[in-house]
Amino acid sequence: MSGDQRPGPDQGPGPADDDVVVPHPFGPGPLGQRAAEPAATGADGTPEAAGETASGEESAKEPAAAPARRTRDPLAAALIGVLTLLLGFAFAVQVRAVGDEQDYAGAREEDLVRILDDLNAREERLRDQIAEQRNALEQLTSSDSQSAAALEAARARAEAIGILNGTVSAQGPGLVITVRDADEEVRVSDIVDAIQELRGAGAETMQIDGVRVGVSTAVTGTPGNLMVDGRPITSPYEFVVIGSPQNMDTALNIPGGVVQDLNRQGASVTIEQSDQVVVDALRPLDTPQYASPDTDD
Repeated sequence: MSGDQRPGPDQGPGPADDDVVVPHPFGPGPLGQRAAEPAATGADGTPEAAGETASGEESAKEPAAAPARRTRDPLAAALIGVLTLLLGFAFAVQVRAVGDEQDYAGAREEDLVRILDDLNAREERLRDQIAEQRNALEQLTSSDSQSAAALEAARARAEAIGILNGTVSAQGPGLVITVRDADEEVRVSDIVDAIQELRGAGAETMQIDGVRVGVSTAVTGTPGNLMVDGRPITSPYEFVVIGSPQNMDTALNIPGGVVQDLNRQGASVTIEQSDQVVVDALRPLDTPQYASPDTDD
């Protein structure tokens, strides 16, 4: 073939250069189809690929505007965070509770009883502490109760000093010690050692044969004629002492202690522990001759 190319049997006549394609007002779709456009040809008259034509048309169009980005509400984000923490905490507590239930499920009956007793005792102690703190708070918040509490504290202190000085009767747990000196061999030093040993073991007050022992008590005389603060005492010598019975009993019976010394002197010693003894002998209040209260701040 020369020069002119003839269309093949499947090719229709190409559109004229001045043909105008009018788009359907409803766009492509069932209501109207856009008229078929002729295939584009290259410089050499061969048809171009459809993809190239489509890309050319897409490049001719303006790019569509990007959709607006959604912004998150700060309050909603905070609420979500709080709810997440609460859910996590609840989950942790639930897991721990389940673990404790599993531990208790495998425990023995004796262990469960012991745990229950411990919890009850702890609850009781806490209740007592709460009650004491409430009472203390009520006393401190009232001026009248403050005065009454101060007066009561002063009275209690005066009673304690009176017990130690021997001017007030006393009662409490302690010992009743009986020393029988049939051969009259017990010396002044033996009585003094017994008093000092008892004080060292925590004795708070005592009396010997009805004579109250105080800070300035003096033991004098000779074996068989002993005196306490100038008043004679006779065998059997009876010591009534208030303090810890166990501690005082142990102190008297240590090797080389008071009991063994009295036994070497030929005396016998009987010690009786008691939950309630009474020291009712009184002594006059000692008036200091040289000492006076210090009034300087």
